[in-house]
This record gives sequence, structure tokens and C-alpha cells, in this order.
Amino acid sequence: MPGAVGLQTTVAGLDAPLAVAFAPDADRRYIAERDGRILLHGPDGLQDDLFLDLRDTVQTEGEQGLLGVALHPDFSENRRLFVRYSAPLRDGMPEDYSHAFVLAEFEATADGRRARTDSERTILEIPEPRPLHNGGDLAFGPNGYLHVSVGDSGHSQNGQTVTKNLLGSILRIDVDDRAEGRAYVVPDDNPLVGQQGLDEYYAWGFRNPWRMSFDGNDLYVADVGQSSYEEVNLVENGGNYGWNIREGTHCFKADECPDETPDTVRDGERLLDPIIEYPHEGGPVSGVSVIGGAVYRGSMIPALDGRYVFADFIPEGRLFVAECPNDGDELWSTVAVEVDNEELLTRALSFGRDEDGAVYVLGTGAEGGGLFRIVPAKRLSR
Repeated sequence: MPGAVGLQTTVAGLDAPLAVAFAPDADRRYIAERDGRILLHGPDGLQDDLFLDLRDTVQTEGEQGLLGVALHPDFSENRRLFVRYSAPLRDGMPEDYSHAFVLAEFEATADGRRARTDSERTILEIPEPRPLHNGGDLAFGPNGYLHVSVGDSGHSQNGQTVTKNLLGSILRIDVDDRAEGRAYVVPDDNPLVGQQGLDEYYAWGFRNPWRMSFDGNDLYVADVGQSSYEEVNLVENGGNYGWNIREGTHCFKADECPDETPDTVRDGERLLDPIIEYPHEGGPVSGVSVIGGAVYRGSMIPALDGRYVFADFIPEGRLFVAECPNDGDELWSTVAVEVDNEELLTRALSFGRDEDGAVYVLGTGAEGGGLFRIVPAKRLSR
């Protein structure tokens, strides 16, 4: 394990970058800013013209904004991309709710330099009661299905409610086809198809699944805790990850389970443990709000290969690295790794991984917002 890593500025001059998508066929990065802009960065730097401008549409109160972007797996041929943003309530939504969760598709121009604003197609809209715990990440799995992270919107019971709304969840949909009344198709093997519950669910029991990433078939989801613990989950089809019964591996409300932490709910439905957990204070690794990360598959730091690299919102000069135990049944061992040039990152906001397996962190620091590649440290330790 390296004693320290460095950050190499790939893109500077950003404000509040929340997501990045790497084009598979070109040296390009599509960066989502919270205020509704998507910028294109290529070999010549940031493109002067915006790739997409949704500022007239996107709401940014609280934790709202343009929260996610993903390129279709065949983007180089079909130029399709997907965005997740917060918008004003739609007709028919509860008037006392905060906003609408919008998942939309756009088509880029043939050269991939701009999105056609007249191409927007709404895929999914969800009414959100409060302007927080929005989740908002998007990720295509190896099977081509789009995964969408959705927070509980500040109502903790939504983590265990699978019949009334789509909050507190990971959704999985097929955006390459359409069904009657839907702009997508639900995969036949989604866990609640034909069962009591909404078909779009892939997994549930989440509070605020802020960022997620795939490594092969493995889906890593970072779920922001409330009072005491942060967690990262290795998500499986039909998994229940515990919120609002548990926070991490612990009972959420200790006075309701004084003797033992529940491991089942309803009619014996199993609650799954996270693979990574850390406290808000008092542990060798601690923080206040997990951001998420990605498994490192790059070539520059062999000691990180196959390990999950992630961060807390307030890094304090550190990134975290987690490694799977040999028996696979325990919590992953997690260590803090110092950042050599820590002044670049005082707030971590998101992560990304390029086609070569290198891991990047988006955040803000002494030089403003940026996209930073994780590279070897110039010095091994302080």
C-alpha cells in the first residue's frame, strides 16, 4: 500500500463538478457542474462553448442540481447520453413536495462536441418531498442496463418502502427499448418483477447513495449516513442494505433494539452488511459524509491495483483505500493514504475512472474546482 499519493490536475477552472463521463473513442471528458452545465474537456483543454446548458431548467436549492451524467455504452456510434437533474414539480405531483427528480436522454452532434438541446427525451420523473438526500448518480453495467441511485429525499422510511415510490434505492432499467407507457423497459430479472413492489427496483434500503461505480460485474455504492456511520456497499440484485433500520452494521435507533442489531425485516428479508464502514469520529478512519470512489485498475500505482479508492467529503489531506479480506466475509480493511499535494482538495465531490482504469477525483481546493488524476506521490511520506 503506498504511504501517499499525488493529485495531477487534469481539468482546472471548475466550480462544483459532480460527475464525469469519459468518452471511449476519444481523449474527451464530459463534466457535469451542479448548476446545470456540462463542459467538454479534450486534448486542447476546455471547449469554449458549453456541451449542454440546463441552467434555466435545473434547481439548485439544498442538495439539488445537475447530479449525474453517463454516456451510452455505444456513445461513439449513437451519441446518446443521459443526465439526472432536479427540476420544478411537474403537473400532478404533490404541491407540498420540493421538486421533481428527472432522468433524461440527449443526443450529441456527430462530432460529439455539443448536445442537441431539442433532442431531450424524459425517461423517468419522480416527485421528491425534500431538497436533500437526492442520490443522483448514473452508471451503465456490463449488461448495458442503466443503474440510477435515488436517495430517500429526507424521509427515512422510504428506504424500506418498495411499493409506493422509487426513493431510497438503486433502480435498473433498459433504455434501449420502450414499453407501453414507459420510455424504457424493465429487465425481466429485476427482483420485484411479478412480486409485491415496483418493477424498477434493483436494490433498496439506502439513505443517500451519492456515488456508485462498476468494476466488472461488481457494483459499489457509497451511502451517506446520518448520525454515526458512513458505508460502502457491494450491491447485488434484490439486496436490502438496511436503512432506516440500520446505519452501517449498527442499529439506527438504539433504544428500539437494545439487545441486538436486527438482521432481517418483514417476513425474514435479510439485511445485507456493507463492505466498508467508518464512524463519524473516534476511529482510525473517520469522516462526515462518504463520497464514494472506484476500484483502481491503472498502471501508474501497482500497489493500488484491485483496491477501492474513495474519500470523505472533508478529506483532511487523505484518501481512503479499502482491500477485500481473504475470507471475503468480514468488513474490508480500510486505511487512510496521505495526499502529497493536499491543498488541491479541501472538498471531495465525486470520482470517476477512465478507460485505462486510472481513478480521478472531482473536488475543490486552493486553486478552485477541478478534476484530478490520482498519481504516484512526489515524496513517499511526510
